[in-house]
Amino acid sequence: MYRLWLFSLLSLLACRPGSSQQQTSAQTADSTRYYQYQQATRDGIGKRYMGREIAQVMGHLGASWLERPEREREERTDLLLKALNLKPTDVVADIGAGTGFFTFLMAPELPKGRVLAVDIQPEMIQYLKEGKTKRNVSNVQPVLGTESDPKLPANAVDLVIMIDAYHEFSYPREMMDHIASSLKPHGRVVLVEYRAEDPNVPIKALHKLSVAQATKEMKAVGLRLLKNDSRLPQQHIMFFGK
Repeated sequence: MYRLWLFSLLSLLACRPGSSQQQTSAQTADSTRYYQYQQATRDGIGKRYMGREIAQVMGHLGASWLERPEREREERTDLLLKALNLKPTDVVADIGAGTGFFTFLMAPELPKGRVLAVDIQPEMIQYLKEGKTKRNVSNVQPVLGTESDPKLPANAVDLVIMIDAYHEFSYPREMMDHIASSLKPHGRVVLVEYRAEDPNVPIKALHKLSVAQATKEMKAVGLRLLKNDSRLPQQHIMFFGK
């Protein structure tokens, strides 16, 4: 009798909202609903979202590539900064901030605002903290996110930018749901991605993204394409809003 009572109690607790079993089941259901799985290609993870295989993530060991001296010349980050048309009071979230290369370019443009520099790798967060100290910058806030949640405050962000990062998100639907919720009413999402439409862009296929694919994926979370700025030599600057 005691065993039967104990089994019933444990079963009841396992079915309570918020239990680990229920959360795991919900996550599995969402994963099945949003994603498809297959054998991974050379540069992918074998997980597909809306017809696109998600690319492998460049880890913290590739930090030197992010800080390479020729990056500004190759990617024209000066032109990207102008395209954003930042206001001094803006709150900007740099998702996949890495070493903070672009974070620290934006910070001086926001004397009354701040940059939330988000990354999922603790090593990158350490780079950001060191860079903040080295530059004596007070308006950069490193944020350790997760693969499915950037840990942004709700209704608080003017601009969310992802530079060559979105195509590597393991959970793009969940991430974009959170990002959309973080935007102020007139907030913008900016995707900077190498042009998949251009075969002359010397980047691996899974690390490029087309306007059509990006528009389809953003529409799924209630965002529409506002404009595609083409001033960069190899990358799209795609602006989305609610």
